[in-house]
Amino acid sequence: MFLLAGCLKTKTQTAKTEEEKPNVIVILTDDQGYADVSFNGSKEIKTPHIERIAHEGVKFNNGYVTYAVCGPSRMGLITGRYQDRFGGSRNPLFAPNDLSQGLPLSEETIATVLGREGYKSIALGKWHLGAHKALRPLKRGFDEFYGFLTGGHKYFPEEWTLSDISKVQSQFDAYNTKLLKNDTRVEETEYLTDALSREAVDFIDRNAETPFFMYLAYNAPHAPLQATEKYLKRFAHIEDKKRRIYLAMVSAVDDGVGTILAKLEEKGIDENTIVFFLSDNGGAKSNGSSNGELRGFKSNLYEGGIHVPFAMRWPKMIKGGKEYNPMVSSLDIMATAVNYAKATPKNDLDGVNIVPFITGEEQGEPHQNLVWRKYDDGHFAIRSGHMKYLSLVDKKTGKANVSVYDLKEDISEQNALENKEETVRKAFINTFEEWKSQTTVPNFLGLRQNDEYNKLHPNRFKTEVY
Repeated sequence: MFLLAGCLKTKTQTAKTEEEKPNVIVILTDDQGYADVSFNGSKEIKTPHIERIAHEGVKFNNGYVTYAVCGPSRMGLITGRYQDRFGGSRNPLFAPNDLSQGLPLSEETIATVLGREGYKSIALGKWHLGAHKALRPLKRGFDEFYGFLTGGHKYFPEEWTLSDISKVQSQFDAYNTKLLKNDTRVEETEYLTDALSREAVDFIDRNAETPFFMYLAYNAPHAPLQATEKYLKRFAHIEDKKRRIYLAMVSAVDDGVGTILAKLEEKGIDENTIVFFLSDNGGAKSNGSSNGELRGFKSNLYEGGIHVPFAMRWPKMIKGGKEYNPMVSSLDIMATAVNYAKATPKNDLDGVNIVPFITGEEQGEPHQNLVWRKYDDGHFAIRSGHMKYLSLVDKKTGKANVSVYDLKEDISEQNALENKEETVRKAFINTFEEWKSQTTVPNFLGLRQNDEYNKLHPNRFKTEVY
């Protein structure tokens, strides 16, 4: 009878035998505006599937990333550590011969740490953590990869005209490369966003019986603005062409999220799967996005650059319909995941397990302070509670212009507190100096130094076929 009972176990029952170890999915969009999801009140676009994550889990009203542009933000997320700790405070270049151009080998990814506990993992979409062979996903803890290595990509397969990176002759040529499946170039026929969603669903289908980690890094709605007629016709009423294409690209992501959630339910593993949704930074000024009431855009330290749409769903642990107001960070994703996987990172993390704070089991707030720095500009910002200290260096004079905002009363950062007590300002400066003492200078020249890098590395694109 016992043998018979064992034989009659369903796939669903087998999938739940390791329920102490939840599956983890991180869905990351690229340059998506804070206001461009319906869970943050958008009237122009409905994102019902993304909204499910917030409605059936928790919406973070003060969710942040660690940097205002792609590469450094992703380094912070994937390691659970401020990227400034390991010299990752510039946007990596596409430089396949340069081991320094990307996430240092001293750092562990979420996939590496979870892999030690038996997790299967996949990276999908935009990598942007290094094009050198030693920096690619399969060398950084992932079992599978489907996507591209650089900071952006075109969306239509007919434009992927470069068969391998030996054909790349400039930074943005890499947008035209064929996709990689693991380490092999493949022929793809679908619109890029749809292809990534398809591969995500396939991975879940194949790995439902073991704990898994998925890093689904859509490049939508990052430029170039490209969408298929299927999605464009949903926004035919939008007169602004740029805005119309942008919203269509976000809608394609939402469709993909819907297929992923449906597959989790089909496999009977949705209750014990943690799903995070967020953007890598704020909406870009150039891509038709909207950050709503937040001031600023991608690349600056006003709220519009670092305060992102952010939600989490885990039905087993979090009852739906929650809104959480204290600060949370993309740093917390790794800390939360490794805690419930009973995994131990080799490096100290800056994030925390946020679930006990959400459920009320843990009192207080996850973070006393969050810090941001733009090394090359000399800018920095600190948020402590609802107060924010912002120091921006004037390019002409070299003088720092300092503002203090009460974000609880002034989320749009329109009314600086002119007479804030000197003791408060000193406390912020001391916090920053202590944080800075634990960081290091950038390891590499970044995207802003592209021309300088080319002069120093004349053989940058002379490489073997791979």
